[in-house]
Amino acid sequence: MPAVNKKSRVIKRPPGKKKVKKTLSLRWILWLFLIALLLSPFYYGHVVKTVTSAWRSVRDIGANPNYRTYKSFNIHIPTNYKIHGIDISSYQGTIDWKRVKSMREDSVHVSFAFIKATEGIIQADPFFQRNWREAQKAGIACGAYHYFRPKFSGKWQAVFFLQNVKTVRGNLPATVDIEELDGISPENMREGLKAFLKQIEAKTKTRPIIYTGLKFYQDNLSGYFDDYPLWIANYRGPDLDLGNAIKWKFWQHSDNAKVSGISRSVDFDVFNGDSLAFKKLLIK
Repeated sequence: MPAVNKKSRVIKRPPGKKKVKKTLSLRWILWLFLIALLLSPFYYGHVVKTVTSAWRSVRDIGANPNYRTYKSFNIHIPTNYKIHGIDISSYQGTIDWKRVKSMREDSVHVSFAFIKATEGIIQADPFFQRNWREAQKAGIACGAYHYFRPKFSGKWQAVFFLQNVKTVRGNLPATVDIEELDGISPENMREGLKAFLKQIEAKTKTRPIIYTGLKFYQDNLSGYFDDYPLWIANYRGPDLDLGNAIKWKFWQHSDNAKVSGISRSVDFDVFNGDSLAFKKLLIK
């Protein structure tokens, strides 16, 4: 019998065996991926977010369709706006601005804050300097406001405000809060307010914002200061509509919000625009 050449032997493998091994390996990879996904905090975060959103929709059935309920903020918030903020004074006491910044429900969080600085010609808010410093350190866009008293000189009120507020790049423009006639005529009030606005604009090179209530605006300001950014307080309407001629920037829609880090209720506001429009408004 001739010798067998061992090197020439061919060992035949059962057909399809190699392919089965590859298929099993792919299945194991898919199973591991699925397990990792289920254990991922991102997956559960998405599930919680979806369930929370669905529950909010159920809870709001029959309510005003222009608002959504946000339990943590203790208020209804208009649905058509993405940038939210607050305005505060010494009334709110000492504020933990880090907690304010970190608070969030769904997509709603505090992006900006208007902070009272002065009133009249001699009254400075005792909490202003701390709030001004700490809010900016927390990463919140800040604007300082002055409570205008029409019985005093508008120019001297502006001088007093500027002595107390040092605005920098990234701040919101200076704001004047006008809510009362102080016993003088609407005409004299407007003259004083005009002097205040001109003085602030000349010194800061930025046009100030005017804050007022809807009725006060309609009775005393409508048609007189239309070139200035407008911030309106109105708590009753489903939306803020001042007509096509007036493009308001901010709407104070609630005076009873609850915000982490603030012990008392606080005003809640929205910005009328997207993030690009908001950045454009900030001081350069």
